[in-house]
Amino acid sequence: MGKNFVEELRWRGMLHDSMPGVEDHLSEAMRTAYVGFDPTADSLHIGNLVPIMLLAHYQRCGHKPLALVGGATGMIGDPSGKSSERNLLDEKTLRRNQEAIKKQLAHFLDFESDSNNAAVLVNNYDWMKDFTFLDFIRDVGKHITVNYMMAKDSVKNRISGESNDDGMSFTEFTYQLVQGYDFLHLYKENHCTIQMGGSDQWGNITTGTELIRRIGQGKGYAITCPLITKSDGSKFGKSEGGNVWLDSKRTSPYKFYQYWLNSSDEDAEKYIKIFTFLTQQDIEDLISEHQKAPHLRLLQKRLAEEITIMVHSQEDFENAEKASQILFSKSFKEDIKTLDEETFLDVFEGVPQAEISHEDFGQGLDMIGALAAKTNFLKSNGEARRALKENAVAVNKEKVTEDYVLSSSDVINNRYIILNKGKKTTYIIKLI
Repeated sequence: MGKNFVEELRWRGMLHDSMPGVEDHLSEAMRTAYVGFDPTADSLHIGNLVPIMLLAHYQRCGHKPLALVGGATGMIGDPSGKSSERNLLDEKTLRRNQEAIKKQLAHFLDFESDSNNAAVLVNNYDWMKDFTFLDFIRDVGKHITVNYMMAKDSVKNRISGESNDDGMSFTEFTYQLVQGYDFLHLYKENHCTIQMGGSDQWGNITTGTELIRRIGQGKGYAITCPLITKSDGSKFGKSEGGNVWLDSKRTSPYKFYQYWLNSSDEDAEKYIKIFTFLTQQDIEDLISEHQKAPHLRLLQKRLAEEITIMVHSQEDFENAEKASQILFSKSFKEDIKTLDEETFLDVFEGVPQAEISHEDFGQGLDMIGALAAKTNFLKSNGEARRALKENAVAVNKEKVTEDYVLSSSDVINNRYIILNKGKKTTYIIKLI
């Protein structure tokens, strides 16, 4: 066998809880473990990265990972950590989402190799779709008592939640039984003896180990990882625009890179262990270097580099890095022209824009028009003149005077001109 998987999780801060005996179980032979993924979107997000990394480390330690797409459970909704039910999806949407998810998982897991521990993708819809309700309550339901199910935190929290006027539906209540049956099914059909997930999944996972004991006459194990939190108390995986997705169409590589680059020192020290495959020695050296000169943000830069290459590509990382540095570039005007329009708009997200037609722009636009008369960036022509006299105005980062006239040579990507007043105020003229 390769490295000790549980030990690997432990030093990386990725182990929350595990069942007694799991380390011995893993040391005896190659074992199969699974993690479930919710297919309610056509992309995973960075909140899914911890369980993905669990499977990736598992495979690297010589064991066999199963990634389960919850096509059936996605039609029900997991009550864990939720305060309301989710929307249910049709089969066609679930299948499309499954394909998209497999493509993303393939950045971390080897599905193609001929080795015994090649990763496998399964969908619980395939074995649940023909399972009748009567068969399920007869063959599975009778083995788990309501008392046992009610004792789970995920159920207790929903039922006693003050803001939850509607209570908990029977559909959601049965979720842990369906997930528990998945574990039993994979135990029987795929010799899968371990289920892994976030710490909020402990109740669902142990229902599975209970079914394996009672119906399968065998032993299943649970391993959970901590739920990631940010040091400032805000939610990990969220930005101002919502989830940070792994799909570049939903979250651009630039924004993805920026999310990690903007981590606090405390978070970056934690994240670099969890979200990269760097060795313990490399990480300790990096942390030590970072602490000598925190202003250089070496940890954040390496973290953002590793994870952007892994999720996207080397080229996407290089473009994101270039875009991040562009505002401080000495050759700004040339460099900014190399960005594609989407990245350009990401870099200048939230900057005030004014639209001017190509007709109005004509052969050129004087600076008073650019700053005030045609754009209303500044309140008056007088304010524009004062700013120009104070040498406080730049076009594409190059200082200009009142007699300067904007021309086609100032236009970036055939559409944009960047104006600065002082060091902190930026405006964009957009030609339409």
